[in-house]
Amino acid sequence: MRLLIFFSFLLLSCNNDDATTQQSSGAYRITKAITYNNIDVNVIIDKPDINEVDVLITYHGTVQSDSNILPAAENTLNQFKNILSRQDMMIVSVAHPQRNILFGDNINQAEAALLWVKHRANQELGITVKKIFLAGHSQGGYLVTRLNTMHQTNGVIANAPGPLNLVFRCQLEENGQTPSSYVCDNLRNEYGNTVTDSNAYYQRSLLNFTNGFKSDILFVQGLDDMAIQMYSWPTFKQEVMNCTNCLSRQFVEISGAGHGALFESQTAKNEFNNFINNH
Repeated sequence: MRLLIFFSFLLLSCNNDDATTQQSSGAYRITKAITYNNIDVNVIIDKPDINEVDVLITYHGTVQSDSNILPAAENTLNQFKNILSRQDMMIVSVAHPQRNILFGDNINQAEAALLWVKHRANQELGITVKKIFLAGHSQGGYLVTRLNTMHQTNGVIANAPGPLNLVFRCQLEENGQTPSSYVCDNLRNEYGNTVTDSNAYYQRSLLNFTNGFKSDILFVQGLDDMAIQMYSWPTFKQEVMNCTNCLSRQFVEISGAGHGALFESQTAKNEFNNFINNH
């Protein structure tokens, strides 16, 4: 009996490119390598003790090394699980890469995870996926906002999404006003500095993705966040509110809270749960 249980767990933990049905019962947490449209990405799956589930797909913030993306994905899963009032949702946390690609190119892995949940999770995990929600923190909020311009879901939550304005951010680094980052270093190696090709930087900024939202979206922003975030926040908010081809947009701004406002503020937590429960 123990061998059978162990063997079943191994089946669930392995990627199955043929999408062969794997029956699953009981609660578990596993790390799984998935593939969709030839894009590979690791996800951490936290499944409750039911087989018909609504799913929350979560995306972590910036890390300094791709060796840290799995711990970041697990930490993000735990953060969202801790504030989620429901115990019956499956959480899929995406370990999207960052270090050795141009900023924003990990939208490919972010999208692959969403499409895998939509089209393959049922068969590969032996479950029935009902509703799908996206949630992201910081760079994860950037990714879910962009995904909302690409695919319809049941709703999207973005906490302190960014970078909002890569032109502004990378100019600060070029002028020595803030420490250098691999994000701007990689862009500079590809495009030159922000004076040479500011449009290339803007095209990858979240300010370039304020239209065409396909699902309702909730933005949470702490008003005591870093100056580099708050500099562009009013502009971003106004452009999103001006959108004429978006579904519902809701903003929750928290005084006295910083970059992690969603996880710090009870008001933000309540709005997060109300958003999910009402969709």
